[in-house]
Amino acid sequence: MIQDTLQKIEARLAASATLSDENRAALESLLSDLRREIDGLEGDRAEEAESIAAFTESSAREALRESQDPDLLDASLSGLQKSVRHFEASHPNLTQVVNGICQQLSNLGI
Repeated sequence: MIQDTLQKIEARLAASATLSDENRAALESLLSDLRREIDGLEGDRAEEAESIAAFTESSAREALRESQDPDLLDASLSGLQKSVRHFEASHPNLTQVVNGICQQLSNLGI
């Protein structure tokens, strides 16, 4: 499921008409980092990674919609941030990547 989710996010980025080439490249780079970090997870951590992937997909979907609903975007970003808090101590690189995605979306004015 995680790989499917990451592929969906990458497809959304590729199809988005609202992103500049620079922002698209930055988000694609962060997603590549996220894929690498998630690939290294095992067992129970993989289930938590599924949650992170789902919230990331939701956040990307809401952020890239032409007609945005700020409440839905806030909810998805909040869920994403909460889902990675458990990883902060044991997976600092994953936490850093997800925070980078959140920051990049925030920098887009989303």
